[in-house]
Amino acid sequence: MIRRPPRSTPLYSSAASDVYKRQVYAPKYMKKLFIDSLQAIVLDFDGVLTDNSVFVTEDGSEMVKCNRADGMAFKALKELGIKSFILSTETNSVVDVRARKLNIKAISGVEDKASALKDLSKLEEFDLSNTLYIGNDLNDFQAIKLCAYSACPSDSHQLIKDIVTFNLESDGGSGVVRELVERILNINILTILYN
Repeated sequence: MIRRPPRSTPLYSSAASDVYKRQVYAPKYMKKLFIDSLQAIVLDFDGVLTDNSVFVTEDGSEMVKCNRADGMAFKALKELGIKSFILSTETNSVVDVRARKLNIKAISGVEDKASALKDLSKLEEFDLSNTLYIGNDLNDFQAIKLCAYSACPSDSHQLIKDIVTFNLESDGGSGVVRELVERILNINILTILYN
């Protein structure tokens, strides 16, 4: 359960700078997550932005399904100065294509996500103590443990559900990032992007 501000405090702010001042209480360890200190969100691709399914054509081409609702969430994060990255073991070019569409960086073909995450944090200059990782499966386990905050889709492996800060209601590929931004971080996308 997430502790919400008292009713006298509006859940949504009219100014992006006010959004930074809100805090979210993380249920697992009751850590305070201050939105203004969140520097980066790093996420897996398959099982987070997709439903973990793959469609294979007779010529061997692969296709996946993503949820367009996540696009606005990434735009809002960028507007607030929060960096977003995809970190994936997948080698299919679909990861890079989707990342370009979302206007975020992707590192694909990663064997060791924990090492890659450490390298990425140095290269992109963000602190893992101010980072939230979203993963769904065992290859995300060590990377999740490196970050101060973490989340997973509702259909994640049980061992991942047991260690993350936020267990989301959305399944992978069903608007995971949108839920994180709107329901967990209480960011008003309408105010941030369209006012």
